[in-house]
Amino acid sequence: MPVLEPNPQGGQKKLLLVLGAMLAVTVVVGIIASIASP
Repeated sequence: MPVLEPNPQGGQKKLLLVLGAMLAVTVVVGIIASIASP
């Protein structure tokens, strides 16, 4: 398994994008939950 490249290929870039989106959604939900909670 190769080390993460600075300029990854299409598949790896798409995977990083999906992981980043999931992480961002989790963070946003956590912020909204902390604001909404009394």
